[in-house]
Amino acid sequence: MSERKRVTIKDLAAEADVHYSTVSRVMNPATRHLVAEEVATRILKLADLRGFRPNRIAAGLRTQRSGLIGVILPDIANPVFPPILAGIEAVLAKQGYVPIVVNGGMERARQRFVMEQMVARQVEGLILATAERDDPLLDYCLNLGIPVVMVNRGEHTGRASCVVSDSLLAMALTVDHLVSLGHRRIGHIAGPASTSTGQLRKEGFLHAVKRHRLRRDEFAVVEAESYSREAGRKACAQLFESLPGLTAIAAGNDLVAMGCYDYLRAQGIRCPEDVSVVGHNDMPFVDALTPPLTTIRIPVHEMGEQAAELLLRRIDKPLAATVVIELRPELVVRGSTRAPCDVR
Repeated sequence: MSERKRVTIKDLAAEADVHYSTVSRVMNPATRHLVAEEVATRILKLADLRGFRPNRIAAGLRTQRSGLIGVILPDIANPVFPPILAGIEAVLAKQGYVPIVVNGGMERARQRFVMEQMVARQVEGLILATAERDDPLLDYCLNLGIPVVMVNRGEHTGRASCVVSDSLLAMALTVDHLVSLGHRRIGHIAGPASTSTGQLRKEGFLHAVKRHRLRRDEFAVVEAESYSREAGRKACAQLFESLPGLTAIAAGNDLVAMGCYDYLRAQGIRCPEDVSVVGHNDMPFVDALTPPLTTIRIPVHEMGEQAAELLLRRIDKPLAATVVIELRPELVVRGSTRAPCDVR
């Protein structure tokens, strides 16, 4: 059986009676608008009829552009990332780019490996959700001249653009809420200090409790090993040792808050009757927990959109100044917080 001949751009152009550059523009979503709508529709129908598929590899060799964007996540199972990815994909698709999403984990050796694999596949830019403070992986990208943007993580040296939520405001909202209910013994389970979110949320918590004039023996901070449920459970146990009689917990994120639920339940401590808990991120389904989790909502879809737009801008203008976009969080009050027993 003879192999079916591959239809080329020139074949399609000849049949459509247009220049092959016109077909090329139509096949690229980013340039399709340059062609009259009637012509573009006719070419797309003909391409579908003839089974034409653009040869992206060949096109990339000619143009030195792959149309690929690398997205590296620290934990692909964390429910906060799908809406961020949806925002990224929505913007990239309009410009004809395709994201390659990889779970980089928390180990730098693994992150370096996946980053090198991305570079080998000629990604045109990278969106990093893994970046730590003073991260050598960021140095690697910048030294190679790869356009890079960070999402949900900040970069205090100003070397790379980033899109983050205002962590200081988030913790102010959290502590203000708890104090307004009458809590005066409040603990914070911080995320890893190696991350900008862990460091900034901790700073925001300390600033807020001092603004409310809590004494040093009325608050405590424990650092979780990671932003995970198990790490939250372990850190919650440490928090009770550090601050006996605490009545409220400000968790570093929602997974950490779920770990607090696990510890409280195992110890027979009721939430919120005995201890109130506030999370961070408002990840899907935390409203279905028992009790529904009071948490900080961050605009995750917008965060992804803004990160993608920043990266495309960086690809188009490599020498443009770096930008920090700080999105505004909001407190979502549910059933996991109430006034402490001695106030009710």
